[in-house]
Amino acid sequence: QAILSAKSWGMNTSYGIGDSFAHAIENGASAAEAAAKEVESMQMIYKEPVEAQGKLMDDAGHSSFDVRAFMEGYKKEMRSVVKAAMDDGVHYGNIVTVPAYCVGDIGHHIGQASYNMCKDDVTLAIIQATAKVMEASLRDNVGKFMHPSQVLNLATGATACATEYILELDGFNSAMVVDLLTKRFHNYVQQYPTRGAAAELHNCDFMDMIHRGSTYISAARKARSSAKIDLVPKVNGFAVDLGAITHNEVLMNPQRYTYPACGITVRFSSLMRLADYPCLLTPEPVTATMMTNIIALNKEVPGSPVRGCKNCASCMIDAKHEYCQWKESV
Repeated sequence: QAILSAKSWGMNTSYGIGDSFAHAIENGASAAEAAAKEVESMQMIYKEPVEAQGKLMDDAGHSSFDVRAFMEGYKKEMRSVVKAAMDDGVHYGNIVTVPAYCVGDIGHHIGQASYNMCKDDVTLAIIQATAKVMEASLRDNVGKFMHPSQVLNLATGATACATEYILELDGFNSAMVVDLLTKRFHNYVQQYPTRGAAAELHNCDFMDMIHRGSTYISAARKARSSAKIDLVPKVNGFAVDLGAITHNEVLMNPQRYTYPACGITVRFSSLMRLADYPCLLTPEPVTATMMTNIIALNKEVPGSPVRGCKNCASCMIDAKHEYCQWKESV
């Protein structure tokens, strides 16, 4: 369980499974030789995680600071905390998961790439509006929660609704985007067989999010029928307030950001930028904070990997449910 957790949210190095295999195949190795290379890489990340991550950073051309020294220092500082958690009966899977939650925030949520992306008014407005939808929805339902997991489900469900709603404002929907990105995946693999192992990672997160949001939005549209009332999707019975979108000056005036008479793809184009980086829409900072608290309340039970089917959006196109082993392995 700890090993599964370590390679799930625990993030035992940033190595992506299959990367060594793919590169070996493209370099002319046989399937057996490539598989052996993959096994070597997997063994290294567990035997020598610091050196393995250091090598990954070297291969990526990193040079701004000594990553090995940083990781050794981090390990030293964390040792007493980890030991205390072990003595307190915290599941090893949780011990590797909780510290890993900080990686996203420090690594890129407040990094230069975020700043560069948010220079675009519409992209920034989408991030801000979805956050406000989440906040308003949580505040509206604060007296109705019976369990911490309900708070987390509404937080992530509200932003899923918000993102799908913005997508639909431009005449798109989750099914169209999942179809597009899945077809692109098949083409991209052939065009770039040695692409980074994480290339489609965030596309999958984005698709799963809007796929989930579409179920709530669709149900709300059916319930509203032709009545001239606000659209109010519900996440497990909790109402989602989309007002932060409908009253957003930027999002409701896309004509200001293109040729005015043809402003029908402005919001969609920004969403496609966010498809490569949906972390503030899903939203990861909130998920990390709340999961840490939920795990603290259930320290003996490993909080990762997810113990259930994640309803992967890509299965809408590539029917592969029978190859998923969530039930057997998790």
